[in-house]
Amino acid sequence: MATSTIVKKDNVGKILQEAMDAGGGLLRLIPTWVPRSFLHPGRRIKLANEDLYALGAHRGGIDERWFASTTEAANDNRNWDEGLSWVRCNGQKFLLRDAVEEGQAKIVGPAIWDQYHRWPVYSKFFDNAGPIPHHMHQTQEFAKLTGQEGKPEAYYFPPQLNAAENHFDYTFMGLEPGTSKDQVKKCLADWNKGDNGILDLSRAYRLKPGTGWLIPAGVLHAPGSRCTYEPQWGSDVFGMFQSLVEGRAVPWDLCVKDVPKDKHHDLDFIISQLDWEKNVDPYFKEHNYLEPIVDEDNSGDGWVDKWIVYGLVDGKQLFSAKELTVMPGAKCVLRDPGASGWITVQGCGKMGSLRLQTPVMIRFGEEPDDEVFITYEAARAGIVIENTGTEPLVGLRYFGPGVHPHVPHVGEYKRG
Repeated sequence: MATSTIVKKDNVGKILQEAMDAGGGLLRLIPTWVPRSFLHPGRRIKLANEDLYALGAHRGGIDERWFASTTEAANDNRNWDEGLSWVRCNGQKFLLRDAVEEGQAKIVGPAIWDQYHRWPVYSKFFDNAGPIPHHMHQTQEFAKLTGQEGKPEAYYFPPQLNAAENHFDYTFMGLEPGTSKDQVKKCLADWNKGDNGILDLSRAYRLKPGTGWLIPAGVLHAPGSRCTYEPQWGSDVFGMFQSLVEGRAVPWDLCVKDVPKDKHHDLDFIISQLDWEKNVDPYFKEHNYLEPIVDEDNSGDGWVDKWIVYGLVDGKQLFSAKELTVMPGAKCVLRDPGASGWITVQGCGKMGSLRLQTPVMIRFGEEPDDEVFITYEAARAGIVIENTGTEPLVGLRYFGPGVHPHVPHVGEYKRG
């Protein structure tokens, strides 16, 4: 079991430079495990079964792994570093958040640092045995009322982690066209009567491995039981709108977790947090469904780079993601216009001087060689990635806001 020594914020400068020099601008990250008290783990994110409740049964099972995160998980009774990624180097570890504050533009890029003064996005695997309650993430307008930020997000269902569907591989998204606010208000008013019927007002879509979705802030969604890679804005706000899931009651507190206290029983206010037009959009799938698109300009002999998360959210490129596949014996030089968080999902190889190895099982506290933060400097210079194994080497990486001059539009996959 790894026991890296913690380097405090005031002393990060020296060890960060050592890590940058050793990795050629690549930072090795340690797994960041996050429990959710109201969900059941799906057991597909490689965490050993005996460690699913490593933080205690009272905290709930660990069903999420966060990647390249400088965002804290908004859990009750949380550990002080819950949700935050650690960088490891020479037997020591330090927070990625501290590395960003120390290295600034050379870590995340001048545009992102100048505008946000942080790494404003993160991604995760979330993996549940059954569905999540129908919920939404507040828009910036409503999140700022509690001193937080809004959270648009996106989904991709990696085939490598989805051999089993588990209990319910469908996601309810939005509301049926023609649904009224009074109907939703009645569901909230019926919270303590058992099933409040919110799913009767929604549509379910079957989840297909190798595809994905955009989920703007303010849109209701009840994610199904596919293991999901989820790039998103750096926030953990949400509000549950479903009172009963698989026979388990959802506390009202989770509906109003990120609502001003004087509005906790103001049903009209709670409903006003929804982006109504997006929820009742009759062309919801057409406007939000994603399939991979090969980036022909960044693919070559023995390797292919695909867009898996793309499109704009309210006219802005807030995040994006790609999937790189390198065949056995092949290598490529990967160049991106900005920083990214990388997770290896299949195979083994090398990224610059760092080893890549996809683990079969991870004990809580172990530090496998599957996750990397690719700094702005390294991304712009180019990184040699080589497959040294006998199966494809596959990695997912996500980017921050405005990194790419252009990303494909939603629906563009149809042109292929």
